Amino acid sequence: MKRFQHYIDGQFEDGGKGFASLDPSSGTTWATMPDASAADVDRAVKAAHRMLSNRVWSGLTASQRGKLLFRLADLVAANAQILAKLETRDTGKIIRETSAQIAYVAEYYRYFAGLADKVQGAHLPIDKPDMEVWLRREPIGVVAAVVPWNSQLFLSAVKLAPALAAGCPVVLKASEDGPAPLLEFARLVHEAGFPAGVVNILTGMGPEVGVALTSHPLVARIAFTGGPETARHVVRNSAQNLAFTTLELGGKSPVVVFDDVDIESVSNAVVAGIFAATGQSCVAGSRLIVHRTIKDAMLEKLAAKARDVKIGDPHDKATEIGPLATLRQRDRIEAIVASSITQGARLVVGGKRPDGLDAGFYYCPTILDCSEVRADSVDQELFGPVLSVLTFDTEEEAIALANDTAYGLASGVFTHDLTRAHRMIRDIRAGVVWVNTYRAVSPIVPFGGFGLSGLGREGGQESILDYTRTKSVWLRTSDDPIPDPFVMR
Repeated sequence: MKRFQHYIDGQFEDGGKGFASLDPSSGTTWATMPDASAADVDRAVKAAHRMLSNRVWSGLTASQRGKLLFRLADLVAANAQILAKLETRDTGKIIRETSAQIAYVAEYYRYFAGLADKVQGAHLPIDKPDMEVWLRREPIGVVAAVVPWNSQLFLSAVKLAPALAAGCPVVLKASEDGPAPLLEFARLVHEAGFPAGVVNILTGMGPEVGVALTSHPLVARIAFTGGPETARHVVRNSAQNLAFTTLELGGKSPVVVFDDVDIESVSNAVVAGIFAATGQSCVAGSRLIVHRTIKDAMLEKLAAKARDVKIGDPHDKATEIGPLATLRQRDRIEAIVASSITQGARLVVGGKRPDGLDAGFYYCPTILDCSEVRADSVDQELFGPVLSVLTFDTEEEAIALANDTAYGLASGVFTHDLTRAHRMIRDIRAGVVWVNTYRAVSPIVPFGGFGLSGLGREGGQESILDYTRTKSVWLRTSDDPIPDPFVMR
């Protein structure tokens, strides 16, 4: 059985007794993961903090940091298949998705590598004639990065890459669910040549490891991705160190479809938005808000596509939907679907475990018609392949339904009416609005949400500034003696 290790202060360590990691496609143990303690966290943070003043790291120019990131990007690209197979084995995400996504992750490291020497200070036109004043941008300090199991190479890249580009050492906590690819990624960091202590990667249970990391007095910046309830704990923990905190949380994203669209084309986008990654995506388009006149046609088309989806072994390139990542996640989805049906939602398709796949945490693509009721599935983020369908008659109703959520991460609008699209873009409260497309991402574009979907943005040129702080520098240019402040003139 494979045993993974922590990476702390440039060394690979077993990390205590460890814990078993299950293969979601079979429900069986396939590897042992290291289980960090609070003492391990303390060592990692102190190692990172030491590098803030160690010239081996702090003495590098921004261009030199960029070259290290370019090297890391090349290694990620070269090892994408190895990382993809590990992510598929440990989380159940299908291999063709992990392969494509991890290969693209290299572009995030390249993007921020190029930004490393573009971070600039400023000269200030001060109102005092004998002073020169300018601002320096310096690393904010040790960064605590916490990521979930889904899309973990991507979610860590949008934290690790800008942090390192800005000069910040990082302690990265991988989720205890499926941490294998990030623990393997540590070997690429080591091979890239980052000095010991600059990047530390560990995993373990949230109540001990997560608390110890996010409350550590030497942590200056927290970058967290996860659920709102855990985020509340992170915010409370940050009261101990007053760390600058960004939160990328969940979503209950609306996909609004007007009656002037190509139903076949839009149904493909809707299927991709909710069933890709088995629905285990923070931007999953889990609420379909469709014009009443085309609802039946849309549901017929979507149901047919859901029935035809190939469910099975995530390692098979022909598989389109794999298992859910954990048993508890499937149990939760089954409970919410059942309660929604009890509340009056109509089961269009799915709502069960697939036949012939008794081993593993599989669940069929599911569509619930909630147009006549307010069901649990409409309000709660299920993080699975469940689509709730609502209907509208007017544009105003569509906007009201889209915004009727505590979340506000992503959204989609499908229409051929350009002026209507612009009104929807303006009125939908979400950090991302996709028009006539869905789930497009790029390192160039900021990403984040409103409401319970979080605080701050990741990605894009400005995100690197969140890993810096400004230092004001005053230089007196006069050669005249400084007057005695206690002599009145």
